[in-house]
Amino acid sequence: MPVLRLTLTNFRNYHAASLDVGAKTIVLVGPNGAGKTNLIEAISFLAPGRGLRRANLDEVAFSEGDGSWAVAAEIEGALGLATLGTGIERPPADDAAALRKCRIDREPVGSAAAFADHLRVVWLVPAMDTLFVGAPSERRRFIDRLALAVDAEHGSRVNALERSLRSRNRLLEDPRPDPHWLDAVEHETAELAVAVAGQRVETVRRLDAVLASRKGSAFPPAGIALDGWIEHLIPEHPAVEIEERYRAVLHDNRARDAAAGRTTDGPHLTDLKVIYVAKGIAAAEASTGEQKALLIGLVLAHARLIAEMTGCAPILLLDEVVAHLDPARRMALHGELAQLGAQVWMTGADPALFAEIDNDATMIDVAAGRLEPR
Repeated sequence: MPVLRLTLTNFRNYHAASLDVGAKTIVLVGPNGAGKTNLIEAISFLAPGRGLRRANLDEVAFSEGDGSWAVAAEIEGALGLATLGTGIERPPADDAAALRKCRIDREPVGSAAAFADHLRVVWLVPAMDTLFVGAPSERRRFIDRLALAVDAEHGSRVNALERSLRSRNRLLEDPRPDPHWLDAVEHETAELAVAVAGQRVETVRRLDAVLASRKGSAFPPAGIALDGWIEHLIPEHPAVEIEERYRAVLHDNRARDAAAGRTTDGPHLTDLKVIYVAKGIAAAEASTGEQKALLIGLVLAHARLIAEMTGCAPILLLDEVVAHLDPARRMALHGELAQLGAQVWMTGADPALFAEIDNDATMIDVAAGRLEPR
């Protein structure tokens, strides 16, 4: 059970709350707006990134507080017992952006990437339901989140690539940009682009193998592939060769990119293609129910991949997932989660939806930012 105790201070609608955890499955029940999703969002900040809502740091602070917030968890993770903490202090008076601070056993660490040595966190939330039919940017974020759980430094490389692309775009705004500066920025951009693409390729390769092994599941396996020319080259060409090719593309596209105001080619435009294997159709063409089952299958496969790679199952955060499943698939989901052995946090408005696991789970009533174990 990775999380043994969770403490929130000035986080969303929780002024101060703590919860001792006594089971591998924790179910949060309560009306809409009570704070169920807020609580699992707090847990998601124990991973690199901006949490399951992708919120800005100041957005999660308690509305009646001073702008500071904190999340702390006592865990039994991959390295044994530890205390992880993250949050921001009261924002400075000069309106400068507050910096997120992270601690392990009360000692400062550089970033939340250090938390990955202790635990990994995977989530499935309603906002992901449109993944297969939404914009390619959503699927890129999805695959980057999957890659981040495999390699905690992936997020830093993605952010560095975005900064490098912005620097190039600013240089191209000048009618006569300095070619030496452009060469230097494009050199950095190409290195970062191939590194980001390479981790995506490795994540998809590993995940595809796990998906192919999922036979007879109520959540059908999907076929996944990356749609980008750099990703297509990576398995059979050296990284330095691909970097040189991309630098040439960037150089040749300077005029076009300057006119467009953006970089028009590269892994920042890559798409994730998902196929419903049983029917041989794109996931976007499947029914709403089939898409939900495919998405759950992807998340379960990803959790299993992490368990196989690290020897420890990740924490799973499942927000309002069972509400959209029929009784047979609910039972199947509970069975697969039990088999995985992960600590699972689930939310729902109707306690009856969790009747099958009522005796095996810790049930928590959530009401206006208060937590009451049953």
